[in-house]
Amino acid sequence: MSTLSDLVYAQGRSSAADVEWLHRLAGDGQLLADLAFADIVIWVPTEDDSFIAIAHTRPSGAATLFYRDIVGDRVRPQWRTQVRDAFMSARIVDSASPDWFEETPTRVRAVPIVRSGNGEASQTIGVVTRHTNLGEARIPSRQQTTFNECADDLFAMMASGEFPDMTAPTSPRRGAPRASDGLIRLDVDGMATFASPNALSAFNRLGFEDELEGESLVEVVTSILPVKRQFDESLPVVVTGRAPWRADLESRGVTVSLRTIPLRDHGRRIGALVLCRDVTEIRHQEQELITKDATIREIHHRVKNNLQTVASLLRIQARRSHSDEAREALTQAMRRVSAIAVVHDTLSEGLAQNVDFDDVFARVLKLVAEVAAAPNTRARTRSTGRFGTLPSEYATPLALALTELVTNAVEHGLAGQEGDVEIVADRSDERLEVRVRDTGSGLPEGQVGRGLGTQIVRTLIQGELGGTIDWHTIMGSGTEVTIEIPMRYIGRGEA
Repeated sequence: MSTLSDLVYAQGRSSAADVEWLHRLAGDGQLLADLAFADIVIWVPTEDDSFIAIAHTRPSGAATLFYRDIVGDRVRPQWRTQVRDAFMSARIVDSASPDWFEETPTRVRAVPIVRSGNGEASQTIGVVTRHTNLGEARIPSRQQTTFNECADDLFAMMASGEFPDMTAPTSPRRGAPRASDGLIRLDVDGMATFASPNALSAFNRLGFEDELEGESLVEVVTSILPVKRQFDESLPVVVTGRAPWRADLESRGVTVSLRTIPLRDHGRRIGALVLCRDVTEIRHQEQELITKDATIREIHHRVKNNLQTVASLLRIQARRSHSDEAREALTQAMRRVSAIAVVHDTLSEGLAQNVDFDDVFARVLKLVAEVAAAPNTRARTRSTGRFGTLPSEYATPLALALTELVTNAVEHGLAGQEGDVEIVADRSDERLEVRVRDTGSGLPEGQVGRGLGTQIVRTLIQGELGGTIDWHTIMGSGTEVTIEIPMRYIGRGEA
């Protein structure tokens, strides 16, 4: 399915600022639908004087009118005139009489989406339609009446370019409060004129035992906060309703997330909505994840340190060895251990158990520098293409296999001469292909090395990664080794 940005840009009439504004509005689509107890659809104009739906949100507390998502559909003839009038006049247009949709009586309201700010003149960039199902009409409760009034306030702000507020945070933490989680309406002085049952329950759990309505939210929060306890710095601004920020309120082992939406009437502040949600369990889970992530990073760090210690011991032992064969074996073991340590070092720096293998391999190539600097050998190594992101369980065997191949290319292919070793990575959705080429003397045709290094490479590529490996001698140009690993084994990371 096309994204909101794709649908908007496809119409050829919107700027990047328009798209950002529409993204913000679509992000609050669920809030508008829940407050209005109606389906909310966002429309943008097309080049042929029509409109196309770019977002559709169903209410969580009322029956939807649309059993099929209408994103990507053109506006229906029965709504076209109303939507166009709202767009052209920049005024809210209500249907004159109940509109019938698939044998269900509905009421439609068209609200212009006006973008303002950045020193530019306000302009209408789209229309929001509110589709209310009248088939379930009943005497509204006080909460439903208040929710509808809040929705009307937000629609009026939308038509005057005051909603959404582009200064509000763009990426809420997990557990962002919704209207159904708890809603408090404040007047211009910060007094609570309405508090939903869920909002009252959340504050009761925090330790406030009275009614919220008629109380100053600032004073309520002040009475709840523990003495000499550090609290969210944005909390004072949030509970006064003066800024569209978010904050967490903690007391008695309970955490309630608050989000404030200031209400304005053509620039004049008239109050605020405060959404609240008990996120105690969510915050506990987040803290546990942070602790586990820190523990995993520390484990990787310690494994890296231990591997580097082993590599250092092998290097010392190699220098003290009197046998050339033993010295070479110890040196190769040292390089293999160091290659594995590079992967663990990378994992210790981040939260994810995936690694940017391009960074890992760049560091692994430096380990080959010792071999490249061998007497009578001048090897130039370079890497082209991108490996992308790989899971850690595949990064280690691939790094070790490539270390063996590059080392063999330098030690044997370019022994006693000058030449190049090139590593070419080709990543697609189906496979990862890596070619290691050298300009050395090459292998005798039809013969592949039978040493420990070759055996290690075969085991890692074929056994652990489920891939294939092929050695090929390029006549007069050295050796080329091709590794191919199916993506089903290493996942679909970044290409």
